[in-house]
Amino acid sequence: MLAEKHPQQDQRLATLASYDVLDSANEADFNDIVALASAICDVPVSLISLVDDDRQWFKARVGFDPTETTLDQSVCSHAILEDDFLEVSDMSKDQRTADNPLHTGEVGVQFYAGANLVAPDGMPIGTLCVMDHKP
Repeated sequence: MLAEKHPQQDQRLATLASYDVLDSANEADFNDIVALASAICDVPVSLISLVDDDRQWFKARVGFDPTETTLDQSVCSHAILEDDFLEVSDMSKDQRTADNPLHTGEVGVQFYAGANLVAPDGMPIGTLCVMDHKP
């Protein structure tokens, strides 16, 4: 299920663009954050995901090869619609994620938790998220 557009999508995208970070080079500090998130949560996958208009791009990633996905594979695009945090303990039991290709396909993601990355203007630009292959 594709997420609805954020109610302030134009402002949110302008905020994201103002950081000039999409498609930027790998940076050790961001890599350290996702490695720490995976270790603390004891999960194989952790991402810093920035939700653009038609894709989510990963500034840093652990346990996940693609550098971006389309929004039909994005749970983070649902998370940015929440106040602070989204946890989906079993993706097969949540209508937003039951048909997500990351869940139903080869990757087999079962669990997702994402904390919104919110700019000073209040716009959510992405998430720090963790995922697991078991609920």
